[in-house]
Amino acid sequence: MPLTWKGNEITDWNVKKIAVVGPGIVGMPMAALLAHARIREGGTEPAKVLVVQRNSATSGWKVDAINSGKSPIGGVEPALDTIVAESVEEGLLSASYSYDDLSDADMILICTQTDKNGFAPEYGPLFEALDGIAKALQKKPAGNVPVVVFESTLAPSSMLTVVRPLFEKYGLQDGRDILLGNSPNRVMPGRLVERVARADKLAGGLHPGTPELIARIYARIVTGGVVYRTNSLTAEIVKTLENAYRDVRIAYAAEVARYCDAHDIDFFGLRDKVNVKVARGDDASADPRAVPSGALLVPTVGVGGHCLPKDGILLWWRAIEAGQDISKSLILESRHINDESPAATLALAERRFGSLDGKRVTLLGVAYRFDSEDTRNSPTLVLAQDLVDHGAEVILHDPYVHERDQNLAKTKMTSRFTTDLAAALKNADVIFLCTAHGFYQQHRAEIESAPAVGIVDACNLFDPHTLGAMADRYTGIGRGHKAPSDALVDVAVKGFRAVEMGVANELRWLIDYLNERYATDDFNRATLDEVRRLAATCTTGCDIAQPGVVAALPVVDGFVSRLAATGRA
Repeated sequence: MPLTWKGNEITDWNVKKIAVVGPGIVGMPMAALLAHARIREGGTEPAKVLVVQRNSATSGWKVDAINSGKSPIGGVEPALDTIVAESVEEGLLSASYSYDDLSDADMILICTQTDKNGFAPEYGPLFEALDGIAKALQKKPAGNVPVVVFESTLAPSSMLTVVRPLFEKYGLQDGRDILLGNSPNRVMPGRLVERVARADKLAGGLHPGTPELIARIYARIVTGGVVYRTNSLTAEIVKTLENAYRDVRIAYAAEVARYCDAHDIDFFGLRDKVNVKVARGDDASADPRAVPSGALLVPTVGVGGHCLPKDGILLWWRAIEAGQDISKSLILESRHINDESPAATLALAERRFGSLDGKRVTLLGVAYRFDSEDTRNSPTLVLAQDLVDHGAEVILHDPYVHERDQNLAKTKMTSRFTTDLAAALKNADVIFLCTAHGFYQQHRAEIESAPAVGIVDACNLFDPHTLGAMADRYTGIGRGHKAPSDALVDVAVKGFRAVEMGVANELRWLIDYLNERYATDDFNRATLDEVRRLAATCTTGCDIAQPGVVAALPVVDGFVSRLAATGRA
């Protein structure tokens, strides 16, 4: 029904139908929880939730799965299967191939994957979805003003310069025919329901009234967090910044760990001391299943997933497009450092166990994150190719990844993959632990009894104090034996301070650049203070420093951080 406005406040709104486009790791938990919440807004009947999935060769099967009460998300996702089953049985959740079925929706969530193409966003799948949505909305009931919410990650300025013009092309004007907003997701595979329900969330919009409407609905499912209202540009910056800064912190930790590995120093002992000194500790040194949130993070075989490898580039997109100098960007330099991690892991193994040319090498864990099936940008697949190039016979194993996984196919690793652990371990010369699945903890005895002469822990899976007979053939990222010197701890702290200050300076410059070119009015401007405040609500620790002068760094025993030496003054 039509919205009633009093200034920028909505006084009358009836939500009968919510559509969710894209039942992936973002869309499926959102759809399930919105249905499960039995949202009554402006009426007595709970809103029904419709999932829309195009009938593609790789994902079309999800429609039938959802309509039969099954979640299409694999891996270990507590509560999701139950919520989907109950919501479908109650008639509150369903799925369709047709965009026409969302023409009468009062709210539409867009959860379509976005990517990068070089230094620019790749919005092809998103545009396909938006065209389908916009055509369907040509048939919307008279006077209906649907709220269109982008859960997808967008490069800063996209809502204003890409999304709004696309809908205008179909005669749908923001503030009159539709309301365009964005609430970028903060989900995490393995904890999808928990993260939606408990993590703070952003609600942005181009029109001042839009964030209020989004927050009004999302508050029904974000029961353990806060929904913060802001503008679209700020939400875009904060989302890409959160992942960019995490990528930076992983890169710095990787540099420190590589130095420690080269000098047989206990990185985890150093990490804990550094985190105490900067008052940002966590449990991740001792618990491979804890989410690292301290200052110095936990480096592994590499950085994978959909967000971290691209979001720093998206944050920089407009400046890169305009030919701005990128030589002093910590955010972009972090990409280079993290992309080097698989090769650094291979080098670590060969220092300990000799050349792997001609050896049978087993990689345990293909998904980029524990208890997940998600292989997007998996560093294990990069390591596998590096090993093949080195002449090794490579076997990959994962208990959750499907044998027809599209990323296995893209990297031509399908024939090397198995879900049979015994077959993967049989006759292995060297085993790499790549993903900290609980499955591997449960099957530790089989791994220990394998005939391999070497075990490389590249995901902090095993506690080195409990290795027993495996100790003589075990090595791992950061698993040196010497205690770090006080001087090394001190320089690592100073390096971290230089990195966080450099990011703050870089962020200030980017915000000024974006405001100058894309902020159309006072409401749609971003401010450094607001970006810092909202970024700090991220559960993985996005505490951005105040900008300032980056101090010169001392050199201790030859340790030099490329990242700490980079940065905008």
